Amino acid sequence: MTLESSKTLGGVGAILMVIGFLGSFGTGYALVLTLVGIILSLIALKGLADYYKEEGIFNNALYGVITFIVGGVVFIAVLFVMVITVFLTGLDWTDPTAIQAYFMDLNNLWSVVGSVIIAFVALFIFMIISAVFFRKSLSTLAIKSGEKIFDTAGLIWLIGAVLTIIAVGFILIWIAWILIAVGFFSIKTEAQQQVAPAAPQPPP
Repeated sequence: MTLESSKTLGGVGAILMVIGFLGSFGTGYALVLTLVGIILSLIALKGLADYYKEEGIFNNALYGVITFIVGGVVFIAVLFVMVITVFLTGLDWTDPTAIQAYFMDLNNLWSVVGSVIIAFVALFIFMIISAVFFRKSLSTLAIKSGEKIFDTAGLIWLIGAVLTIIAVGFILIWIAWILIAVGFFSIKTEAQQQVAPAAPQPPP
């Protein structure tokens, strides 16, 4: 894979991630766009890792994706176990009085609330670990490509992951992907690097 194709794939992938984030507020295509976007971005990072002979660019990004997926699986698994546990109590879900009585019991209520809290805390921790891996990948890419915007994007991503506990964190991660898109398209190819700047004209 050439440098030109890698930067193009990466730029397109990052743009799809940006659009997918916006689409999550009102369209069913958001998940597809996000999935395609992350795949294209990983392919691009693999190409750049091979070009710059620095496997950390791709490996850390891959670890970041895997960590995030594991976090999502843990999140869903904890909630699933909680729901199954509630259903196995034999509660009559057609009886509003029985439902109210069940959740009025503090032991039952705290069991449900505790499971939800554990699920979100686990997801939060995995998101931060994932962001650390992505930060390493982008920082290395910034050094190898000379595009410092990647390092900035990685820092914003990490801060955003920490702040996902409030809504502003997701906005910061979205901004990070915009910067990543700009960074990909800004990478200079060999032809661009070989073009010497025009010499200044002497004054008359």
